[in-house]
Amino acid sequence: MNPSRRKVLGLIGALGGSGAMLQAMSTLGFAQESPYRGPPTLTGAPRGTRVVVLGAGMAGLTAAYELRNAGYRVELLEFANRVGGRSWTIRGGDRVVELGGETQHCQFERGEYINPGPWRIAHHHRAIIDYCRRLKVPLEPFIEMNYNGFLHSTQAFGGVPKRWHEVVPDFQGYVGELLAKSTRQQALDDALTADDRELLRDVLRNWAGLDSQFRYTRGPASARMRGNGATDFPDGTAAPTEPLPFVELLKLSRDASIWRTSNHSGYRGLQSPLFQPAGGMDAMPKAFARELRDIVRLNARVVAIDQDERGVRVAYEDLTDGGRRRTTTAEFCVCTIPLSILSQIDLKVSLPMKDGIDALAGYVSSFKAGLQFKRRFWEQDEAIYGGFSHTNLPITTLAYPSHGLNSDRPGVLYGAFAMGAWSMEFAGLSAQERLRKVLEYGRQIHPQYDTEFQHGISVAWHRVPGSHGCFVRWTEDTRKQHYRNLYEMDGRVVLAGEHVASAVGGWQEGAVLSGLDAIGRIHQRVVAA
Repeated sequence: MNPSRRKVLGLIGALGGSGAMLQAMSTLGFAQESPYRGPPTLTGAPRGTRVVVLGAGMAGLTAAYELRNAGYRVELLEFANRVGGRSWTIRGGDRVVELGGETQHCQFERGEYINPGPWRIAHHHRAIIDYCRRLKVPLEPFIEMNYNGFLHSTQAFGGVPKRWHEVVPDFQGYVGELLAKSTRQQALDDALTADDRELLRDVLRNWAGLDSQFRYTRGPASARMRGNGATDFPDGTAAPTEPLPFVELLKLSRDASIWRTSNHSGYRGLQSPLFQPAGGMDAMPKAFARELRDIVRLNARVVAIDQDERGVRVAYEDLTDGGRRRTTTAEFCVCTIPLSILSQIDLKVSLPMKDGIDALAGYVSSFKAGLQFKRRFWEQDEAIYGGFSHTNLPITTLAYPSHGLNSDRPGVLYGAFAMGAWSMEFAGLSAQERLRKVLEYGRQIHPQYDTEFQHGISVAWHRVPGSHGCFVRWTEDTRKQHYRNLYEMDGRVVLAGEHVASAVGGWQEGAVLSGLDAIGRIHQRVVAA
Protein backbone atom coordinates (compact mmCIF):
# COMPACT_ATOMS: atom_id res chain seq x y z
CA MET A 1 0.00 0.00 0.00
CA ASN A 2 1.23 3.45 -0.89
CA PRO A 3 -1.35 5.93 0.46
CA SER A 4 -1.30 9.52 -0.75
CA ARG A 5 -0.05 12.26 1.51
CA ARG A 6 -3.62 13.57 1.65
CA LYS A 7 -4.85 10.25 3.07
CA VAL A 8 -1.97 10.12 5.54
CA LEU A 9 -2.77 13.63 6.79
CA GLY A 10 -6.43 12.71 7.06
CA LEU A 11 -5.63 9.71 9.22
CA ILE A 12 -3.27 11.71 11.41
CA GLY A 13 -5.88 14.42 11.81
CA ALA A 14 -8.59 11.92 12.72
CA LEU A 15 -6.43 10.10 15.26
CA GLY A 16 -4.32 12.88 16.68
CA GLY A 17 -6.25 16.10 16.09
CA SER A 18 -5.22 19.25 14.30
CA GLY A 19 -2.09 19.78 16.39
CA ALA A 20 -0.64 16.47 15.23
CA MET A 21 -1.71 17.18 11.66
CA LEU A 22 0.01 20.58 11.69
CA GLN A 23 3.23 18.92 12.79
CA ALA A 24 2.83 16.27 10.10
CA MET A 25 2.20 18.98 7.52
CA SER A 26 5.51 20.56 8.46
CA THR A 27 7.26 17.21 8.03
CA LEU A 28 5.64 16.63 4.64
CA GLY A 29 6.42 20.14 3.43
CA PHE A 30 2.90 21.57 3.55
CA ALA A 31 3.46 23.92 6.49
CA GLN A 32 6.39 26.27 6.16
CA GLU A 33 8.65 27.92 8.69
CA SER A 34 8.14 31.54 9.61
CA PRO A 35 8.53 33.85 6.59
CA TYR A 36 9.22 36.85 8.85
CA ARG A 37 11.89 39.17 7.44
CA GLY A 38 11.45 42.19 9.69
CA PRO A 39 8.74 44.68 10.65
CA PRO A 40 6.51 46.06 7.91
CA THR A 41 7.18 49.34 6.15
CA LEU A 42 3.98 51.37 6.40
CA THR A 43 4.79 54.65 4.69
CA GLY A 44 2.74 56.97 2.54
CA ALA A 45 -0.60 56.75 4.34
CA PRO A 46 -2.35 59.94 5.49
CA ARG A 47 -1.78 60.36 9.23
CA GLY A 48 -4.82 59.91 11.42
CA THR A 49 -6.57 57.19 9.39
CA ARG A 50 -8.65 55.38 11.99
CA VAL A 51 -8.41 51.64 12.60
CA VAL A 52 -10.18 49.74 15.39
CA VAL A 53 -8.47 46.52 16.49
CA LEU A 54 -10.61 43.95 18.27
CA GLY A 55 -8.80 41.64 20.67
CA ALA A 56 -5.54 42.31 22.56
CA GLY A 57 -3.93 38.94 21.95
CA MET A 58 -0.63 38.70 20.12
CA ALA A 59 -2.18 39.38 16.70
CA GLY A 60 -4.09 42.43 17.88
CA LEU A 61 -1.22 43.86 19.93
CA THR A 62 1.22 43.51 17.03
CA ALA A 63 -1.22 45.08 14.57
CA ALA A 64 -2.00 48.01 16.88
CA TYR A 65 1.66 48.60 17.68
CA GLU A 66 2.80 48.81 14.07
CA LEU A 67 -0.22 50.84 12.90
CA ARG A 68 0.21 53.38 15.67
CA ASN A 69 3.93 53.66 14.94
CA ALA A 70 3.07 54.40 11.31
CA GLY A 71 0.78 57.30 12.22
CA TYR A 72 -2.60 55.60 12.16
CA ARG A 73 -5.18 56.51 14.79
CA VAL A 74 -5.79 53.21 16.58
CA GLU A 75 -8.23 52.01 19.22
CA LEU A 76 -7.79 48.54 20.75
CA LEU A 77 -10.76 46.84 22.43
CA GLU A 78 -10.28 43.78 24.65
CA PHE A 79 -12.95 41.72 26.42
CA ALA A 80 -10.76 40.55 29.34
CA ASN A 81 -9.31 42.66 32.13
CA ARG A 82 -5.79 41.94 30.85
CA VAL A 83 -3.93 41.88 27.56
CA GLY A 84 -2.41 38.80 25.95
CA GLY A 85 -5.37 36.56 25.17
CA ARG A 86 -4.09 33.00 25.29
CA SER A 87 -0.56 34.28 26.03
CA TRP A 88 -1.36 34.20 29.72
CA THR A 89 0.57 33.62 32.94
CA ILE A 90 -0.99 32.72 36.31
CA ARG A 91 0.86 33.64 39.51
CA GLY A 92 0.20 33.66 43.23
CA GLY A 93 -2.61 36.08 44.09
CA ASP A 94 -4.33 35.78 40.69
CA ARG A 95 -7.97 34.76 40.33
CA VAL A 96 -9.19 32.49 37.55
CA VAL A 97 -12.92 32.93 36.86
CA GLU A 98 -14.53 30.37 34.56
CA LEU A 99 -17.76 30.29 32.58
CA GLY A 100 -20.46 29.67 35.13
CA GLY A 101 -18.66 31.76 37.74
CA GLU A 102 -16.47 29.16 39.47
CA THR A 103 -13.41 30.98 40.79
CA GLN A 104 -9.96 29.62 41.64
CA HIS A 105 -7.45 31.55 43.76
CA CYS A 106 -3.82 30.87 42.93
CA GLN A 107 -1.60 30.39 46.00
CA PHE A 108 1.77 29.86 44.34
CA GLU A 109 4.92 31.11 46.02
CA ARG A 110 6.44 34.33 44.73
CA GLY A 111 8.34 33.67 41.50
CA GLU A 112 6.35 30.53 40.62
CA TYR A 113 3.82 30.44 37.79
CA ILE A 114 2.24 28.46 34.98
CA ASN A 115 1.51 29.44 31.39
CA PRO A 116 -1.88 27.82 30.65
CA GLY A 117 -1.60 28.71 26.95
CA PRO A 118 1.64 28.91 24.95
CA TRP A 119 4.72 28.14 27.01
CA ARG A 120 7.62 27.96 24.55
CA ILE A 121 9.07 29.75 21.53
CA ALA A 122 10.77 27.84 18.73
CA HIS A 123 14.16 29.14 17.61
CA HIS A 124 12.90 29.57 14.04
CA HIS A 125 9.94 31.72 15.09
CA ARG A 126 11.73 34.85 14.01
CA ALA A 127 8.92 37.35 14.50
CA ILE A 128 8.31 36.57 18.18
CA ILE A 129 12.04 36.54 18.90
CA ASP A 130 12.53 39.85 17.06
CA TYR A 131 9.73 41.57 18.97
CA CYS A 132 11.15 40.25 22.25
CA ARG A 133 14.45 41.91 21.31
CA ARG A 134 12.82 45.17 20.21
CA LEU A 135 10.62 45.38 23.32
CA LYS A 136 13.44 44.27 25.62
CA VAL A 137 11.77 41.08 26.83
CA PRO A 138 14.56 38.76 28.06
CA LEU A 139 14.49 35.15 26.89
CA GLU A 140 15.85 32.07 28.63
CA PRO A 141 16.18 28.43 27.49
CA PHE A 142 13.09 26.22 27.61
CA ILE A 143 14.18 22.64 28.24
CA GLU A 144 12.17 20.49 25.85
CA MET A 145 13.80 17.07 25.73
CA ASN A 146 15.01 15.55 28.97
CA TYR A 147 16.11 11.93 28.69
CA ASN A 148 15.73 11.55 32.44
CA GLY A 149 11.98 12.10 32.19
CA PHE A 150 9.58 9.19 32.35
CA LEU A 151 7.58 7.30 29.75
CA HIS A 152 4.69 5.57 31.46
CA SER A 153 1.97 3.23 30.24
CA THR A 154 -0.41 1.15 32.26
CA GLN A 155 -0.03 -1.52 29.54
CA ALA A 156 3.76 -1.94 29.66
CA PHE A 157 6.35 -2.92 32.29
CA GLY A 158 3.58 -3.64 34.79
CA GLY A 159 2.71 0.06 34.91
CA VAL A 160 6.19 1.00 36.20
CA PRO A 161 7.48 4.26 34.62
CA LYS A 162 10.67 3.94 32.58
CA ARG A 163 13.23 6.64 31.85
CA TRP A 164 13.55 7.99 28.35
CA HIS A 165 17.29 7.23 28.44
CA GLU A 166 16.31 3.56 28.73
CA VAL A 167 13.44 3.46 26.25
CA VAL A 168 14.93 5.48 23.37
CA PRO A 169 18.25 3.64 22.89
CA ASP A 170 16.65 0.24 23.42
CA PHE A 171 13.84 0.80 20.94
CA GLN A 172 16.32 2.30 18.48
CA GLY A 173 18.66 -0.63 19.03
CA TYR A 174 16.08 -3.33 18.41
CA VAL A 175 14.78 -1.57 15.30
CA GLY A 176 18.36 -1.17 14.09
CA GLU A 177 18.96 -4.88 14.61
CA LEU A 178 15.88 -5.78 12.57
CA LEU A 179 16.93 -3.47 9.77
CA ALA A 180 20.49 -4.81 9.80
CA LYS A 181 19.15 -8.37 9.52
CA SER A 182 17.01 -7.38 6.55
CA THR A 183 20.11 -6.16 4.69
CA ARG A 184 21.67 -9.63 5.10
CA GLN A 185 18.54 -11.34 3.83
CA GLN A 186 18.54 -9.33 0.61
CA ALA A 187 15.21 -7.79 1.59
CA LEU A 188 16.48 -4.41 0.37
CA ASP A 189 17.89 -5.55 -2.97
CA ASP A 190 15.50 -3.37 -4.94
CA ALA A 191 16.35 -0.25 -2.96
CA LEU A 192 20.11 -0.54 -2.29
CA THR A 193 23.20 -1.84 -4.02
CA ALA A 194 25.49 -4.32 -2.28
CA ASP A 195 27.90 -1.50 -1.37
CA ASP A 196 25.02 0.61 -0.06
CA ARG A 197 23.81 -2.24 2.12
CA GLU A 198 27.27 -2.68 3.59
CA LEU A 199 27.45 1.04 4.38
CA LEU A 200 23.99 0.90 5.95
CA ARG A 201 25.04 -1.94 8.23
CA ASP A 202 28.06 0.10 9.39
CA VAL A 203 25.83 3.07 10.07
CA LEU A 204 23.33 0.92 11.98
CA ARG A 205 26.07 -0.65 14.08
CA ASN A 206 27.00 2.79 15.44
CA TRP A 207 23.54 4.41 15.36
CA ALA A 208 21.82 1.57 17.21
CA GLY A 209 24.63 0.23 19.41
CA LEU A 210 24.84 -3.20 17.74
CA ASP A 211 27.58 -5.74 18.43
CA SER A 212 29.83 -7.32 15.79
CA GLN A 213 27.06 -9.77 14.87
CA PHE A 214 24.58 -6.89 14.44
CA ARG A 215 22.68 -7.83 17.59
CA TYR A 216 21.27 -5.41 20.12
CA THR A 217 22.12 -7.07 23.37
CA ARG A 218 23.82 -6.45 26.71
CA GLY A 219 27.43 -5.48 26.13
CA PRO A 220 29.87 -2.61 25.45
CA ALA A 221 28.13 -1.55 22.21
CA SER A 222 24.68 -1.10 23.75
CA ALA A 223 26.22 0.43 26.87
CA ARG A 224 27.55 3.32 24.75
CA MET A 225 23.90 4.18 24.02
CA ARG A 226 22.09 3.40 27.27
CA GLY A 227 24.95 3.79 29.75
CA ASN A 228 26.71 1.47 32.16
CA GLY A 229 25.69 0.60 35.66
CA ALA A 230 27.21 2.20 38.74
CA THR A 231 30.99 2.38 38.85
CA ASP A 232 32.71 -0.03 41.20
CA PHE A 233 35.28 2.28 42.81
CA PRO A 234 37.60 -0.37 44.28
CA ASP A 235 38.49 -1.75 40.84
CA GLY A 236 37.18 1.09 38.64
CA THR A 237 34.85 -1.06 36.55
CA ALA A 238 31.28 -0.44 35.42
CA ALA A 239 29.20 -3.31 34.06
CA PRO A 240 26.95 -2.87 31.00
CA THR A 241 23.26 -2.71 31.85
CA GLU A 242 20.57 -5.05 30.53
CA PRO A 243 18.33 -3.61 27.76
CA LEU A 244 14.60 -3.54 28.37
CA PRO A 245 12.70 -6.44 26.77
CA PHE A 246 11.66 -5.63 23.20
CA VAL A 247 8.21 -7.14 23.76
CA GLU A 248 7.57 -4.66 26.61
CA LEU A 249 8.72 -1.75 24.47
CA LEU A 250 6.28 -2.82 21.79
CA LYS A 251 3.49 -2.74 24.35
CA LEU A 252 4.04 0.98 24.60
CA SER A 253 2.99 1.17 20.96
CA ARG A 254 -0.52 -0.01 21.84
CA ASP A 255 -1.24 3.61 22.71
CA ALA A 256 -0.04 5.65 19.72
CA SER A 257 -0.65 8.93 21.56
CA ILE A 258 2.41 8.32 23.76
CA TRP A 259 4.73 8.28 20.76
CA ARG A 260 2.97 11.22 19.17
CA THR A 261 3.14 13.49 22.21
CA SER A 262 6.66 12.45 23.17
CA ASN A 263 8.34 12.79 19.76
CA HIS A 264 10.11 16.02 20.68
CA SER A 265 13.04 15.79 18.28
CA GLY A 266 10.90 14.47 15.41
CA TYR A 267 8.72 17.58 15.15
CA ARG A 268 10.36 20.63 13.63
CA GLY A 269 8.48 22.97 15.95
CA LEU A 270 9.85 21.22 19.05
CA GLN A 271 13.49 20.89 18.08
CA SER A 272 16.06 22.57 20.31
CA PRO A 273 16.80 25.26 21.11
CA LEU A 274 13.51 26.59 22.42
CA PHE A 275 12.99 29.66 24.59
CA GLN A 276 10.62 31.20 27.10
CA PRO A 277 10.27 34.81 28.30
CA ALA A 278 11.90 35.13 31.70
CA GLY A 279 9.23 35.23 34.41
CA GLY A 280 6.27 34.10 32.29
CA MET A 281 4.80 34.20 28.80
CA ASP A 282 2.77 37.33 29.55
CA ALA A 283 5.98 39.38 29.57
CA MET A 284 5.53 39.84 25.83
CA PRO A 285 1.95 41.21 25.82
CA LYS A 286 2.74 43.36 28.85
CA ALA A 287 5.65 44.91 26.95
CA PHE A 288 3.30 45.73 24.06
CA ALA A 289 0.75 47.15 26.52
CA ARG A 290 3.29 49.56 27.98
CA GLU A 291 3.73 51.00 24.50
CA LEU A 292 -0.03 51.10 23.84
CA ARG A 293 -1.44 52.05 27.24
CA ASP A 294 -3.23 55.13 25.88
CA ILE A 295 -5.21 53.22 23.22
CA VAL A 296 -6.12 49.96 24.99
CA ARG A 297 -9.62 49.63 26.43
CA LEU A 298 -10.04 46.52 28.61
CA ASN A 299 -13.31 44.97 29.78
CA ALA A 300 -14.96 45.83 26.47
CA ARG A 301 -17.22 43.05 25.18
CA VAL A 302 -17.88 43.46 21.45
CA VAL A 303 -21.51 42.69 20.59
CA ALA A 304 -21.87 43.93 16.98
CA ILE A 305 -19.68 44.85 14.01
CA ASP A 306 -21.33 46.83 11.22
CA GLN A 307 -19.80 48.28 8.08
CA ASP A 308 -20.65 50.20 4.92
CA GLU A 309 -18.68 51.83 2.10
CA ARG A 310 -17.53 54.64 4.42
CA GLY A 311 -16.28 52.71 7.44
CA VAL A 312 -16.90 50.39 10.37
CA ARG A 313 -19.07 50.78 13.47
CA VAL A 314 -18.36 48.56 16.50
CA ALA A 315 -20.78 48.27 19.41
CA TYR A 316 -19.46 46.99 22.74
CA GLU A 317 -20.48 46.69 26.37
CA ASP A 318 -18.34 48.50 28.94
CA LEU A 319 -18.02 45.90 31.70
CA THR A 320 -16.52 48.49 34.05
CA ASP A 321 -19.77 50.50 33.80
CA GLY A 322 -22.36 47.80 34.36
CA GLY A 323 -22.31 46.66 30.74
CA ARG A 324 -23.30 50.06 29.35
CA ARG A 325 -23.44 49.92 25.56
CA ARG A 326 -20.98 52.12 23.69
CA THR A 327 -19.90 52.47 20.07
CA THR A 328 -16.75 53.40 18.21
CA THR A 329 -16.16 54.07 14.52
CA ALA A 330 -13.17 53.74 12.21
CA GLU A 331 -12.31 53.50 8.54
CA PHE A 332 -11.10 49.89 8.98
CA CYS A 333 -11.32 47.02 11.47
CA VAL A 334 -8.75 44.34 12.31
CA CYS A 335 -10.75 41.61 14.05
CA THR A 336 -8.69 39.08 16.02
CA ILE A 337 -11.57 37.71 18.12
CA PRO A 338 -11.41 33.89 18.19
CA LEU A 339 -13.84 32.30 15.74
CA SER A 340 -15.40 30.41 18.66
CA ILE A 341 -16.59 33.81 19.95
CA LEU A 342 -16.95 35.69 16.68
CA SER A 343 -19.57 33.17 15.55
CA GLN A 344 -21.82 34.49 18.35
CA ILE A 345 -21.46 38.19 17.47
CA ASP A 346 -23.73 40.21 15.16
CA LEU A 347 -21.29 40.65 12.26
CA LYS A 348 -21.94 42.29 8.91
CA VAL A 349 -19.73 40.45 6.45
CA SER A 350 -20.29 38.34 3.35
CA LEU A 351 -21.98 34.95 3.54
CA PRO A 352 -18.78 33.05 2.56
CA MET A 353 -16.90 34.62 5.49
CA LYS A 354 -19.78 33.89 7.86
CA ASP A 355 -19.89 30.28 6.69
CA GLY A 356 -16.16 29.95 7.35
CA ILE A 357 -16.49 31.43 10.83
CA ASP A 358 -19.31 29.04 11.71
CA ALA A 359 -17.47 26.03 10.24
CA LEU A 360 -14.37 26.67 12.36
CA ALA A 361 -16.11 27.80 15.56
CA GLY A 362 -15.55 24.47 17.35
CA TYR A 363 -12.08 25.01 18.80
CA VAL A 364 -9.67 22.31 19.97
CA SER A 365 -9.89 21.71 23.70
CA SER A 366 -6.88 21.92 26.00
CA PHE A 367 -6.34 21.42 29.72
CA LYS A 368 -3.39 22.26 31.97
CA ALA A 369 -2.92 21.94 35.72
CA GLY A 370 -0.17 23.57 37.78
CA LEU A 371 0.83 21.91 41.05
CA GLN A 372 3.00 23.45 43.77
CA PHE A 373 5.04 21.14 46.00
CA LYS A 374 7.00 21.80 49.19
CA ARG A 375 10.24 21.00 47.42
CA ARG A 376 11.43 20.27 43.88
CA PHE A 377 11.46 16.51 44.48
CA TRP A 378 11.69 15.77 40.73
CA GLU A 379 15.14 17.36 40.81
CA GLN A 380 16.32 16.29 44.25
CA ASP A 381 15.03 12.69 44.13
CA GLU A 382 14.99 11.87 40.42
CA ALA A 383 17.44 14.29 38.74
CA ILE A 384 14.81 15.61 36.32
CA TYR A 385 15.67 19.20 35.39
CA GLY A 386 13.12 20.56 32.94
CA GLY A 387 11.57 18.61 30.09
CA PHE A 388 8.63 16.22 30.10
CA SER A 389 7.25 12.88 31.19
CA HIS A 390 4.49 11.17 29.21
CA THR A 391 1.78 8.69 30.14
CA ASN A 392 -1.27 7.01 28.65
CA LEU A 393 -3.27 8.21 31.66
CA PRO A 394 -5.72 11.08 31.04
CA ILE A 395 -3.21 13.68 32.29
CA THR A 396 -1.10 12.75 29.20
CA THR A 397 1.94 14.96 29.87
CA LEU A 398 3.84 16.24 32.90
CA ALA A 399 6.18 19.20 32.40
CA TYR A 400 8.97 20.30 34.71
CA PRO A 401 9.98 23.97 35.06
CA SER A 402 13.00 25.27 33.17
CA HIS A 403 13.46 28.17 35.60
CA GLY A 404 14.63 28.15 39.22
CA LEU A 405 16.66 24.98 38.71
CA ASN A 406 18.22 23.43 41.82
CA SER A 407 16.64 25.96 44.18
CA ASP A 408 15.90 25.00 47.78
CA ARG A 409 12.30 26.22 47.86
CA PRO A 410 8.82 25.14 46.74
CA GLY A 411 8.38 24.53 43.03
CA VAL A 412 5.56 24.23 40.50
CA LEU A 413 5.28 21.57 37.80
CA TYR A 414 2.59 21.02 35.20
CA GLY A 415 0.67 18.00 36.49
CA ALA A 416 -1.35 17.64 33.30
CA PHE A 417 -1.40 18.80 29.71
CA ALA A 418 -4.26 17.11 27.90
CA MET A 419 -5.86 17.77 24.52
CA GLY A 420 -9.05 16.55 22.85
CA ALA A 421 -11.33 14.09 24.61
CA TRP A 422 -9.40 13.93 27.88
CA SER A 423 -9.38 17.72 28.05
CA MET A 424 -13.16 17.79 27.66
CA GLU A 425 -13.45 15.20 30.45
CA PHE A 426 -11.52 17.49 32.80
CA ALA A 427 -13.50 20.55 31.65
CA GLY A 428 -16.67 18.82 32.81
CA LEU A 429 -15.41 18.59 36.40
CA SER A 430 -15.27 21.21 39.12
CA ALA A 431 -11.87 22.78 39.78
CA GLN A 432 -11.51 20.84 43.03
CA GLU A 433 -12.40 17.53 41.37
CA ARG A 434 -9.96 18.21 38.52
CA LEU A 435 -7.09 18.61 40.97
CA ARG A 436 -8.12 15.46 42.83
CA LYS A 437 -8.00 13.47 39.58
CA VAL A 438 -4.70 15.02 38.48
CA LEU A 439 -3.11 14.04 41.80
CA GLU A 440 -4.62 10.56 41.64
CA TYR A 441 -3.12 9.92 38.21
CA GLY A 442 0.17 11.72 38.86
CA ARG A 443 1.10 9.71 41.95
CA GLN A 444 1.41 6.64 39.69
CA ILE A 445 4.47 8.35 38.23
CA HIS A 446 5.62 10.38 41.24
CA PRO A 447 4.64 8.81 44.59
CA GLN A 448 5.97 11.97 46.28
CA TYR A 449 2.68 13.68 45.42
CA ASP A 450 1.13 12.23 48.59
CA THR A 451 3.50 14.01 50.98
CA GLU A 452 4.78 17.02 49.04
CA PHE A 453 1.69 18.61 47.42
CA GLN A 454 0.64 22.09 48.59
CA HIS A 455 -1.54 23.98 46.11
CA GLY A 456 -2.85 23.66 42.58
CA ILE A 457 -4.74 25.49 39.85
CA SER A 458 -6.10 24.37 36.49
CA VAL A 459 -7.35 25.86 33.24
CA ALA A 460 -9.79 24.10 30.91
CA TRP A 461 -9.85 26.30 27.82
CA HIS A 462 -13.45 25.51 26.91
CA ARG A 463 -14.39 27.20 30.19
CA VAL A 464 -12.32 30.35 29.64
CA PRO A 465 -14.55 33.37 28.95
CA GLY A 466 -13.74 35.04 25.66
CA SER A 467 -12.04 31.94 24.26
CA HIS A 468 -14.23 28.80 24.57
CA GLY A 469 -11.35 26.63 23.36
CA CYS A 470 -7.65 26.66 22.64
CA PHE A 471 -7.07 26.97 18.88
CA VAL A 472 -8.81 26.44 15.56
CA ARG A 473 -9.33 22.92 14.22
CA TRP A 474 -8.33 22.93 10.53
CA THR A 475 -8.62 19.94 8.24
CA GLU A 476 -7.58 19.68 4.63
CA ASP A 477 -11.25 19.96 3.55
CA THR A 478 -12.10 22.98 5.71
CA ARG A 479 -8.91 24.71 4.62
CA LYS A 480 -9.78 24.17 0.98
CA GLN A 481 -13.36 25.34 1.45
CA HIS A 482 -13.03 28.22 3.91
CA TYR A 483 -9.48 29.46 4.35
CA ARG A 484 -9.45 31.91 1.45
CA ASN A 485 -12.83 33.37 2.46
CA LEU A 486 -11.60 33.96 6.01
CA TYR A 487 -8.30 35.38 4.87
CA GLU A 488 -9.55 37.84 2.25
CA MET A 489 -10.50 41.35 3.34
CA ASP A 490 -14.28 41.63 3.50
CA GLY A 491 -15.24 45.23 2.78
CA ARG A 492 -13.47 47.14 5.55
CA VAL A 493 -13.04 44.19 7.91
CA VAL A 494 -10.04 41.87 7.93
CA LEU A 495 -9.55 38.88 10.25
CA ALA A 496 -6.26 38.14 11.97
CA GLY A 497 -4.99 35.58 14.47
CA GLU A 498 -3.52 32.10 14.54
CA HIS A 499 -6.75 30.86 12.93
CA VAL A 500 -5.83 32.57 9.64
CA ALA A 501 -2.08 31.94 9.83
CA SER A 502 -1.37 29.66 6.89
CA ALA A 503 2.30 29.05 7.70
CA VAL A 504 2.50 28.75 11.49
CA GLY A 505 -1.03 28.11 12.75
CA GLY A 506 -1.54 27.20 16.39
CA TRP A 507 1.53 29.19 17.50
CA GLN A 508 2.06 32.75 18.71
CA GLU A 509 4.29 33.21 15.67
CA GLY A 510 1.30 32.59 13.43
CA ALA A 511 -0.77 35.16 15.31
CA VAL A 512 1.94 37.82 14.97
CA LEU A 513 2.50 37.09 11.26
CA SER A 514 -1.25 37.21 10.64
CA GLY A 515 -1.54 40.57 12.37
CA LEU A 516 1.29 41.99 10.27
CA ASP A 517 -0.19 40.60 7.08
CA ALA A 518 -3.61 42.09 7.86
CA ILE A 519 -2.32 45.61 8.45
CA GLY A 520 -0.14 45.36 5.35
CA ARG A 521 -3.26 44.80 3.25
CA ILE A 522 -5.11 47.66 4.96
CA HIS A 523 -2.15 49.93 4.34
CA GLN A 524 -2.01 49.05 0.66
CA ARG A 525 -5.67 49.93 0.33
CA VAL A 526 -5.29 53.23 2.18
CA VAL A 527 -2.32 54.28 0.07
CA ALA A 528 -4.05 53.24 -3.15
CA ALA A 529 -7.07 55.37 -2.22
